[in-house]
Amino acid sequence: MLSTLNRLVYPPLLKVMFLVPPERIHRIMARMIGVAGRLPVVRTLLSRVFAGSDPALRSTVFGVDFPAPVGLAAGFDKSAECVNAWGQLGFGYAEIGTITGQPQPGNPGPRLFRLPADRALINRMGFNNPGAAAAAAKLVEARPGPVRVPIGANIGKTKVVPLAGAVDDYRFSASLLGPLADFVVVNVSSPNTPGLRDLQAVESLRPVLAAVLEVASVPVLVKIAPDLSDEDIDDVADLAEELGLAGIVATNTTIGRGGLTTPRGDVDAMGAGGLSGPPVADRSLAVLRRLYSRVGGRMALVSVGGIETVDQAWERICAGADLLQVYTGFIYGGPGWLRDLNDGIAGRLRSHGFSSLSEAVGSANR
Repeated sequence: MLSTLNRLVYPPLLKVMFLVPPERIHRIMARMIGVAGRLPVVRTLLSRVFAGSDPALRSTVFGVDFPAPVGLAAGFDKSAECVNAWGQLGFGYAEIGTITGQPQPGNPGPRLFRLPADRALINRMGFNNPGAAAAAAKLVEARPGPVRVPIGANIGKTKVVPLAGAVDDYRFSASLLGPLADFVVVNVSSPNTPGLRDLQAVESLRPVLAAVLEVASVPVLVKIAPDLSDEDIDDVADLAEELGLAGIVATNTTIGRGGLTTPRGDVDAMGAGGLSGPPVADRSLAVLRRLYSRVGGRMALVSVGGIETVDQAWERICAGADLLQVYTGFIYGGPGWLRDLNDGIAGRLRSHGFSSLSEAVGSANR
């Protein structure tokens, strides 16, 4: 019933929303979701409609209990305004941020663009957020049920902080947000902060991760770009294992523009930024497979990038993903799509004879 309703209602609703500039409708929807998470009656209604409770979907990853494997990727809830709504909408967890040590407005607009023909987005937001102290104040607030899911804090470098000060900047954010989040993700892979991706080089990444590990009492993960070479992916994986990280989030948006249906002139007019959605799916899957061959089973792998269908979600799990993340697919698919995704994964588990999600993780490699 919900699936049919979503297919009938959401596409025309999306067309209406797409008449509004992208960042403006994002703010409107984020505000509405945040309010919904604070109203008991609305929370209960949403949870009954959208939040599944299939026990097969539950798993424990890096010591944290997840009611479902599909989470919200960082980028939507940049200020932790909606943390009590994501579980009610069917997400198994959510990442807030990216949060930086200092408040910052981000890059000049326009900075968010739609590619409907590719069901994709391009953004160069530039980590617009209220800063670690403000986000911490939101995380400390009570999160009543009926559904409470893990919340991760995705942290990045403040733009005005030079690369030489990155270690202290990340340490500051982790010290404020770590005690209040269920896990911390170190983001060194956004293409929209000058020089940030340079921190993915092992010699630069090591002190950043070590500093975060010093102050964070919760699991720490690192998020990498799809544009890394295979050799660099191996190096980051080896470093993550050496330092004892809980996992790797793969991947962020891409600076590539290959394989798009949207006319090249239109894409060029949008300018620089990270591309998300189906165009990044193949590379994201390839990175996941490489990571699993390198460190699979010894640390958690979180796969994000272009997941739209149950087939794709199931392929990521069988390839070695302990958890999944979506963002662009949620924008184009709507909340009913998320319920279909969760139900579809549960159906695959049963049809393949798995009694739990963890049994299926990496099964294509066995």
